[in-house]
Amino acid sequence: MTTVAIRPEQTKDAIAAALGDKVRQLSIALGEVTLVVAAADYLAAMQALRDAEGCRFEQLVDLCGVDYSTYGEVGTEGPRYCVVSHLLSVSLNQRVRVKVFCPDDDFPVVASVSDLWNSANWYEREAFDLYGIVFDGHNDLRRILTDYGFIGHPFRKDFPLSGHVEMRYDAEQRRVVYEPVTIEPREITPRIIREDKYGGLH
Repeated sequence: MTTVAIRPEQTKDAIAAALGDKVRQLSIALGEVTLVVAAADYLAAMQALRDAEGCRFEQLVDLCGVDYSTYGEVGTEGPRYCVVSHLLSVSLNQRVRVKVFCPDDDFPVVASVSDLWNSANWYEREAFDLYGIVFDGHNDLRRILTDYGFIGHPFRKDFPLSGHVEMRYDAEQRRVVYEPVTIEPREITPRIIREDKYGGLH
C-alpha cells in the first residue's frame, strides 16, 4: 500500500477543523505546518491531533525547550519559555510543529503529553533538566543529563558558560567532590592568516 503525501495546506485545514478555537496561530513555513496553542489548551489540543480523523499524528518525533529571553533585544516581547513538539502522521504522511509558551517565566509549567506518546517521557525530562520547564502530570520528572546535585539549568541563556561548580574525583577522600569553578574566562582571538596563497588559496 502506498501512502500519498497530504499537502501542507490540507494538513493546516484539517488541524483548524479539529482544534477550532484552541488555535492561537496556524501557519505554513518551509513546507511544514506550525501550530501555536495556549498552555491551558495544550493537552486537549495534542490529544485531538493524535485522535482526530484528519490529523492522526501517531508519533511524537521530538520535543524540546526554547529560551526566548533575548528576543526583547530584537523587538519581540512575550513569554520566555516555550515547548516545541514535532508530530508525524505515518498513515497520512504529514507533519506538524506545535509550540506552546509557558505563561509564567518564574515557574514555567505546561502539561505532560507522556501519556499520549511514550516517547515524550525522556524528551520532557531533558527539557526539564536543561531549561527548568516543569511538565505537569509526568510520572518521573527528574534530571536525565546532568548530575543529581547539579544546580541550575544549563541551556537557559542566563546560565554561565563555565557553570557554577566543578566536580572531580579526590583520591585522598575516595569520593567525588564539588568545588567552585576555577576556569578563568579568556578572550579568544581568531587566527588571521596574512600570507599570500596560503594552502593554495588565491
